[in-house]
Amino acid sequence: MEAGALHDRRLRYFDFVMAAFVTILLLSNVLGAGKVAVIRLPVIGDWPFGAGILFFPISYVIGDVLTEVYGYARARRCIWAGTAALLFMAFMAMVVVALPPAKDWTGQAAYEQVFGQVPRIVFASILAFWAGEFANSLVLAKMKVWTEGKYLWMRTIGSTLVGQGVDSLIFYPLAFWGATGWTNDLVIKVLLTQWVLKVSWEVILTPVTYAVVGFLKRREGVDVFDERTDFTPFAAKI
Repeated sequence: MEAGALHDRRLRYFDFVMAAFVTILLLSNVLGAGKVAVIRLPVIGDWPFGAGILFFPISYVIGDVLTEVYGYARARRCIWAGTAALLFMAFMAMVVVALPPAKDWTGQAAYEQVFGQVPRIVFASILAFWAGEFANSLVLAKMKVWTEGKYLWMRTIGSTLVGQGVDSLIFYPLAFWGATGWTNDLVIKVLLTQWVLKVSWEVILTPVTYAVVGFLKRREGVDVFDERTDFTPFAAKI
């Protein structure tokens, strides 16, 4: 169906998919962003990486599912919900960390290390997510129309190449360019490495994407094409 026909249709699983999208987004930022892990690769040796990369790309997979099954307008709603959740999380973390601790509570230093956030990095993260997700959704929706709904793997990987590229190009320069301990070469190296790893995750998870998309299309009885959709991120129409 064309996207506009979905407006008044009852959807059984959309709310659950949106909840999963926002939940993974928040948890990957809270639990994964602050830890640098290491993996030992053949020949290369130990290779450090941000732990959040294990789960954050799943939000892009769910973003693909949202756009593929429910259309760009519904995905747009979820992206804004995720952005609002990130903004509130950042505000809450700032307030809670700044509250003076009780004299007999000894966890303030650890709490600040885990939840204390550098405003520059928070701003870069939220802006990169917002722009990257919208780019991802836009490309997938356009490619679906161009390919007449064929080659789902091409659409998901192609949209992730663009979306994660936009995300990385915004986040790393804004967050770390000129920062202490970060050379320009290091920023570019990490940017490219993270982009490749995130896209690789999308490729690995392609069978999962196919399974989830197929399940939702069958159960919802919909397959949305954005032929006359307003792709403005700020449009209010669902």
